[in-house]
Amino acid sequence: MTPAEAAKRVADGKAVLIDVREPDEWTATGIAAPAALLPLSDLKGDRKQWKAFLEKNRGKELVLYCRSGHRAGVAAKLLAKEGFRTANAGGFSDWKAAGLPVRKPEEPAR
Repeated sequence: MTPAEAAKRVADGKAVLIDVREPDEWTATGIAAPAALLPLSDLKGDRKQWKAFLEKNRGKELVLYCRSGHRAGVAAKLLAKEGFRTANAGGFSDWKAAGLPVRKPEEPAR
C-alpha cells in the first residue's frame, strides 16, 4: 500500500496506522503524524502495549510501517493469521518522501 493510500484510509476512519519500529528509532527519525507506536518486539513478546490496542481496533484495517517495510510485513502476516485485516505501508522514508505529516514521538497523534 502506498503512503498516500494509507493516509487516506486513516483519515477516513477505515484504518489505523502503526509504527512497528523500536523506540530509539522513533526518537532518531520522527514518526508519521497519525501513527500509533507499537514495537514489533512487544507484538512478538508479551503484548503489554499491543493487547488493548488490538481489542479497541479489531474492526479496522491495521496499516503497518517500519524502517524498510520488512518488519511491517512480519507484523502484518502475524496479525493476519490472528484474523486481523492488515496492510504493509513500507518504510518511514516512503511516508516522508510522499510529503505526509510527521511528528516527534512525544507529541500526540494527529
